[in-house]
Amino acid sequence: MTTDNGNHITSLHIRSVPVLDQDEALDFYTTHLGFEVRDDIDLGFMRWLTVGVPGQDTSILLELVGGPQHDESTAAQVRELVTKGALGGLFLVSSDVHATYEALRDAGVEITQEPVTQPYGTDFGIRDPFGNQIRINQFNNASGDEVKAGYEAAAEA
Repeated sequence: MTTDNGNHITSLHIRSVPVLDQDEALDFYTTHLGFEVRDDIDLGFMRWLTVGVPGQDTSILLELVGGPQHDESTAAQVRELVTKGALGGLFLVSSDVHATYEALRDAGVEITQEPVTQPYGTDFGIRDPFGNQIRINQFNNASGDEVKAGYEAAAEA
């Protein structure tokens, strides 16, 4: 597929998530979030560790801060930003957001926001062991216009 600007990008394949300990990250993402290991390869200069939701093609690279892409000064700054939750995050979808919330809460995962109903569905927030923000959502069937109207009505209330 070629877009109007002439590129041939067809999908998003891997999204990098900065972590401070790859073994701890692997345990969290597989045990608590149910991801599967896609690759775990020692490249010599770094460990290429990817996980993903079973049945989906997109993977997450659990990327150790530092490595070949950062000098030590930059790595220290990135580590600080990770622990503050300041480097973006992930948005996941659940078929039963309340059951997912209860399972993660009961497992001791850090909850940053309990389930809340939004115009687009119900979601809640967690953090991985390093500080990365994760939102878990169960969408409703609202259209974009309905979502917008829901937020506008809430702002007027």
